[in-house]
Amino acid sequence: MQNRYQFTTDMKKILVLSMLVSSVMICSCQRQESAAQQQLAQRKVELDAREEALAERKTVLDGREKALDERQNALDQREKALAQKEQAAMNTRTNPTDTQDQIPNPAQMQAERDRITQQLSVRAPEPSQLRAEKESEIQQQGQRQLEEFKAERERVRQLKLTGAFMAGGSANPAASATSPTPPPAEEATSPSPSQTPE
Repeated sequence: MQNRYQFTTDMKKILVLSMLVSSVMICSCQRQESAAQQQLAQRKVELDAREEALAERKTVLDGREKALDERQNALDQREKALAQKEQAAMNTRTNPTDTQDQIPNPAQMQAERDRITQQLSVRAPEPSQLRAEKESEIQQQGQRQLEEFKAERERVRQLKLTGAFMAGGSANPAASATSPTPPPAEEATSPSPSQTPE
């Protein structure tokens, strides 16, 4: 009997335990389902928001497309109007009575050409004239620099000579006599360095 009592209690325990496990499993499945349902609802909301944004973009793009079509039509109309104007201009040019009036006289053309060349020649000097002016300016500048150089050389020479005499004559007169720069009086009076008295 005790064995039977033990068996029934064990059976009851197993039954309770199995019931408990199954109820826990059912509860966990329900929780998973509710979490999945929440995720699905959230995704549906996100997809709806995206669809709305896409619809707005589509309306904006449609508006732009309409504006571009209107611009294209306006450009086509302008192009047609210009083509018509060009055609009308070509028709007036090819009209023989009008072309005779529009052709200028060759004498008038030559006079106009002469007038324009005369104006250009007055405004712009000749290249040879510019070259001559530039060369004369360069020569004058070179002459001034040469004169300044000679004056500076003479001044340095005078300073050397006066410095040698002021030092009490201690300077070597032979050294001053063999200085590389000749005195200015000799430069001015001697036409050539090889002239010898006869």
